[in-house]
Amino acid sequence: GKEEAVAGIVLHDFSGRLGEQRVHFHAMRLRDSLFLWVGAAPALSSLAVAMCSPRDGVPVSTSLLGDPSDTASACLAQRLARKTKKQIFVSYNLQNTDSNFTLLIENRIKEEMTAFPEKF
Repeated sequence: GKEEAVAGIVLHDFSGRLGEQRVHFHAMRLRDSLFLWVGAAPALSSLAVAMCSPRDGVPVSTSLLGDPSDTASACLAQRLARKTKKQIFVSYNLQNTDSNFTLLIENRIKEEMTAFPEKF
């Protein structure tokens, strides 16, 4: 709505059934960045940020919250930063961090980005 545009923040919620699991997504588009929460239940167990670097082809990322050895949030943030060229914050709150499953997650996000580019 108009209020969202004035504040410069656009909120967008979507979900998907991936394998046996219903996964919820909450996107918050800020002026030059995107915050993306992924999970099945209310939690904020990890948070990572990634952004493109002018000196490197691979976006740089760092863990801001949670166990830094759990790289699911950072990996997803890196891949989305590469796609969007924005600063991306990701909070990945699912037990399943298998690469095949996280690819399904990434594809579901990209599908939504294609369908609703103005939300991202």
